[in-house]
Amino acid sequence: MRYGSEMKAILLTGICIAAAFAAEAQEFAAYRKMQFTSEEKVLPYRMLSPVAEAGKKYPLLIFLHGAFEKGDDNEQQLNIGGRFFLRDSIRHNYPAFVLFPQCPQDDSWAYFENRIDFSTGNAVDWNFPFNKTPTPITGLLLKLIDSVLLNDSIDRSRVYIGGLSQGGMGVLDIIARRSDQFAAGLAICGAGEPATTKLFANKVALWLFHGDKDLVVPPDFTRQFYKRLKRAGSEVRYSEYPGVEHNSWVKAFAEPALMKWLFAQSKK
Repeated sequence: MRYGSEMKAILLTGICIAAAFAAEAQEFAAYRKMQFTSEEKVLPYRMLSPVAEAGKKYPLLIFLHGAFEKGDDNEQQLNIGGRFFLRDSIRHNYPAFVLFPQCPQDDSWAYFENRIDFSTGNAVDWNFPFNKTPTPITGLLLKLIDSVLLNDSIDRSRVYIGGLSQGGMGVLDIIARRSDQFAAGLAICGAGEPATTKLFANKVALWLFHGDKDLVVPPDFTRQFYKRLKRAGSEVRYSEYPGVEHNSWVKAFAEPALMKWLFAQSKK
């Protein structure tokens, strides 16, 4: 009898977990599951399309996830940010093509080096080498973006890129490589080599976000980016949140002016 009760509990737990996954999959069903292949390399991605009007062009927004959403299931990358762009208010007031690519476990959106301080468990001695060529997955992503931009319904003067944590690092890396392609970027709790600002200052508008208590990715990198861009007269904003740790995306997605500011940016 006890065995039967335990088995029932296990089965019930399994059913609940399966139901949760099914509900999440249904929730994100509006994001089409797709993959891009080039030279035998595969990049899974999800695409949310606007409710399009004939003859009208829409912005393209690429959003890069963080380290914990890496993989090849073409699901996890929607965990942070996926629900935000599904909101009726966002889809109605800011219609756009929204692309969520997924980075594999063995790669990253940008090159970086660090070491772990085992006394604290935190990463220290950060270094962001800006290599001539991007990481393999970012090189594939750039090819995907070029392919997507062949869609006549996309406004090529309003291509945006956002990301958080390692995705924020990817944003800062990519806009430095493609300053002529992007109108604006959103870098949330990211980091990079501050000297790369000279490659996109006054070319790409940028809104930076960080928590001042972030022990995962030091906020000082974001502060340096802001100071350099401000001195250069670039269109840049910086929101630093007191007492907030690494999850500054919660505050960033709650910024009332976020989408209005982003959609006001365009290439001249």
